[in-house]
Amino acid sequence: MEHAGGKTASATIELMRFCLWLLALGAVSAWAADSHPGETLRGKLVLNDGKPPAVETAEHKLVILDGDEPTRQVLGDRRLNGFDVQAKGRFTAPDRFLIDPIHTRALLVRQGGKLRMITYWCDLCSIRSFTPGPCACCQRETTLDLRDPDEP
Repeated sequence: MEHAGGKTASATIELMRFCLWLLALGAVSAWAADSHPGETLRGKLVLNDGKPPAVETAEHKLVILDGDEPTRQVLGDRRLNGFDVQAKGRFTAPDRFLIDPIHTRALLVRQGGKLRMITYWCDLCSIRSFTPGPCACCQRETTLDLRDPDEP
């Protein structure tokens, strides 16, 4: 039996089976990715010229940090050098840690005994951003503004 497009019913069924197989494969992949809980890395942020950003753990082990592009911009901010940090993500190797995306607030610093979210503020325009650099409005350099992660 042929359909209007000239395809047989068996070809249509095969195509549907293939699509169902792809859907099942995607669901299993998503489940597998979520089944590995993230880890938390704590230590002192070390920013040295010509070297990737790293955390020195309590055991004095250096772990190289990476993340999405906005997180890399934050990790490049020399004003954060020496802060105690807490990063959520996963190890990609024993000495390499991939921080979760910036929108998850996965990178925090400790200031005054409390965890703080890293933000940047423009006093002139009253605009907050989550990466260092010039203000989106006036183009003046933003100031580092560490905030309580529970505040809006």
